[in-house]
Amino acid sequence: MKPQLPLRKQETENWDYFLDLPNPDRKKLKLNQIRQQQLQEPLFEFSGACAGCGETPYLKLLSQLFGDRAIIANATGCSSIFGGNLPTTPWTKNAEGRGPAWSNSLFEDNAEFGFGFCLSVDKKAEYAAELLGELVSQGLISRGLAESILNASQKTEADIWEQRERVGLLKERLEELINRSEKCGLGVSPSGATFQERDAEGAEKRGNEGFGSNNLKSKIQNLKLLADYLVKKSIWIVGGDGWAYDIDFGGLDHVLASGRNLNVLVMDTEVYSNTGGQSSKSTPKAAVAKFAASGKSAAKKDLGLMAMTYGNIYVASVALGARDEHTLKAFLEAEAYEGPSLIIAYSHCIAHGIDMGTAMSNQKALVESGRWLLYRYNPDLVKQGKNPLQLDMLQPKNSPEASMYKENRFKMLKKSKPEIAKQLMEEAETEVNQRWKMYEYLAARKVEKEE
Repeated sequence: MKPQLPLRKQETENWDYFLDLPNPDRKKLKLNQIRQQQLQEPLFEFSGACAGCGETPYLKLLSQLFGDRAIIANATGCSSIFGGNLPTTPWTKNAEGRGPAWSNSLFEDNAEFGFGFCLSVDKKAEYAAELLGELVSQGLISRGLAESILNASQKTEADIWEQRERVGLLKERLEELINRSEKCGLGVSPSGATFQERDAEGAEKRGNEGFGSNNLKSKIQNLKLLADYLVKKSIWIVGGDGWAYDIDFGGLDHVLASGRNLNVLVMDTEVYSNTGGQSSKSTPKAAVAKFAASGKSAAKKDLGLMAMTYGNIYVASVALGARDEHTLKAFLEAEAYEGPSLIIAYSHCIAHGIDMGTAMSNQKALVESGRWLLYRYNPDLVKQGKNPLQLDMLQPKNSPEASMYKENRFKMLKKSKPEIAKQLMEEAETEVNQRWKMYEYLAARKVEKEE
């Protein structure tokens, strides 16, 4: 034992040194490789979740990839408790002051809450583009700059960085126009005409339906406020299985069916983790949970398959402990997809009755037994004449029973009610095998290329 204060002083210096280490250039990293992607600065840290929590790695990954432009609607549950334990929060910002905008809503309306974020962001971006077009028509902003902003691809980290540079130039130009108007009264356009004269010219072209110089100045000021919305925002609606499978399933279905460009992350612990371990529609057959003391008799709801029936939703089922690069690929593809996306992420939980120190190995065993499938459903592949469903795993090589009895939630039923446990286990194994065969068939189908 040694006195604490001298050790704290030394470690404080080490910590400050660590924080001063430069971060790598994000736009030069190969983000499809986990060994390089993990060099990105996380904007989710020190959460206070259970040691070994299966949800936090997905949130950390989300924050590394998109955190500097993410807007997150978080359903009530474990992730909202460790994510918003105010007055502290694990969500943070980078050296440029950029970080996730986060807020929490209820179990029953978080999908709609996040949908409101999406509608708001889309409308502001639309209005910013409209204002930019009007200022171009007035000769106040160069057409080349405006077109490069409005037509920019924003799918990669480099794309986002370049768009920020262009928007930065636009904001400098807008600031210059505002300063000029304050010094000269009405201001002067690049051609030498005052705002008032330029308004008059524009009004004459539009049949005298123009706007006064004050209105033009207001448009310039509004565009300056909204210009950052021309950089793509990453909308994420996140929560657990109790939220997505049960309480707000109707809202989630409505939001996914909207066709809007938003992302949904379901951290599937297969139980109501935060409220004490109650059974949800995601709880697998034969598992013991509150309200299922004799083992759950119904099969696990297939949320991914239901979403696929729409045909225009990107869907992925991932397990970080089984294949980390597959998880990374799914996050990148989902965010880049122009439309709704749904990622269902297996998240081990202390309620499963497992050793949380080796829980990632449990995820691997889960996949190798076929209890959890790894796949991606990308509607864009149909345009290329490819099957949109890709199974990203080999045929299961282990029996589900061996994997299930590593978890107390299954093992306890075998001890308390062996006959029921045996029956449910046989049914569960049959369902696991049938589900694999169905997905194998769907992934092998030939698809005709869209004209």
